[in-house]
Amino acid sequence: MAEQLRGDGGHEDGRGDGPGGEDGPGAGGWSWDDPAGALALTAEVLRTPRPRLMAKMSEVIAGIVPHLALAQLSGICTHSPASAAGPEELSARITGAELARLREEVTPGRPWQGEAVLGGRPHPAVAVAAAPTGSNGALLVLVRAAGGPHGGRAGAAPVPERALRVLQQLWELLTTHSHHRAVDAAPTHAAASRASASARARTIAELGGAHASALSTILAPLRSAALDDATARRNATELAVTALLDLRGAAALDRELSEEPAATAFSRLADAVRPLLRHSPIRLDLLPPAEGDRTVPTDTAHTAREAVRATVLAMLEQEGLSRLHVRWQFVDNGLRAVVRDDGPGLLTADALAVHRTADRISALAGRLTLDAVPGWGTTVTVDLPLHAPQACPGAATHSLEGLHPRELEVLDQLARGRRNREIAATLHISESTVKFHVANILAKLDVTSRGEAAALARHAGLPTPPPTPLHAAS
Repeated sequence: MAEQLRGDGGHEDGRGDGPGGEDGPGAGGWSWDDPAGALALTAEVLRTPRPRLMAKMSEVIAGIVPHLALAQLSGICTHSPASAAGPEELSARITGAELARLREEVTPGRPWQGEAVLGGRPHPAVAVAAAPTGSNGALLVLVRAAGGPHGGRAGAAPVPERALRVLQQLWELLTTHSHHRAVDAAPTHAAASRASASARARTIAELGGAHASALSTILAPLRSAALDDATARRNATELAVTALLDLRGAAALDRELSEEPAATAFSRLADAVRPLLRHSPIRLDLLPPAEGDRTVPTDTAHTAREAVRATVLAMLEQEGLSRLHVRWQFVDNGLRAVVRDDGPGLLTADALAVHRTADRISALAGRLTLDAVPGWGTTVTVDLPLHAPQACPGAATHSLEGLHPRELEVLDQLARGRRNREIAATLHISESTVKFHVANILAKLDVTSRGEAAALARHAGLPTPPPTPLHAAS
């Protein structure tokens, strides 16, 4: 069945390479084989307001390559990197993950055509990529119809080389224009884009954490040697139903007030953590904040809960664990979440990376500290501000005030010219933990090398901080 997109050349019906052939008329009656027409069509796209840009691109590009739908994955437009245009039953199903997989196959400047999974199904496709200097690049994908007028198993006819060259050059021009607009954007636009990107990252991290927690919870009774098959299946089914109800309630939760009482926030954390140890001999100690009536911003509470849940999941992967301690408390003008175990003390920051915990904490200008002492256990501390920082997001700062005491110790060692192995031996921590602290230090000081960090430390006259107990009693 023929599909129609916007514009005069928007048919993909197997009748050649487009209405009138490769050089047939495009939108507005212009022809791509006429230089003035090609410039006019390009100008139409450049003049189009951003909300209609994808639809206009589809309309104009249909004169070069007929297609069913059009999608892009852009590292230039951070607030909406993946977008699509075309029939909703197809364009709405195309995911960023599918586009990301296809991006691995496409080299900037070299058009690609073949079969790709888009919208959950294989389709003939054409893709071009461009990477303007200083940008993360962008991918454009055209979803074509399979076979002739009625589809079928046969692939679409190859797009002529000349049409691919025109498509590539058009995409190069459009992405360069978009990159310049992004670089020269007004401060308010740049701030809005960053805020949108941070919100998206937090949402992905929360959904990923919920998914991982649900699967781990369901697997716990299935793996338990203390339960017979029928009991294990019944418990797993109950947990699965509970997880589905939790996911359905996520949308309602998002509509709640922007703040919630600390006691309520911690109670929700307890409800999320307890099932993880339901069939485990590990003892769980939960210590709620003393000021339970004090309110916490919803995004701060979400982040603290997800950080604790991800940490507990990571700690449960260790052998020889018998006790977990989770505590929330208010410190100065922030919320501190502490998770401590009595395991082997070999947990590294890499164990938390899979849950994107550090990324989510950084999005709220918070910090995560991991202290692991072999033979004594691991303590993970998450500090989150209760109020948004006054400084513009992304503003560089070379103050050492934002560094945690352990990070100051590591920075002091860096300033003395010591390597990771020497620092680990001096501070009695693992080399992986040193690497984790060094990465945090470079990010917080907005520098790219250990040498720069050491220079800033010496310039600030960094004193060696006194040793502090890693595992003080709660």
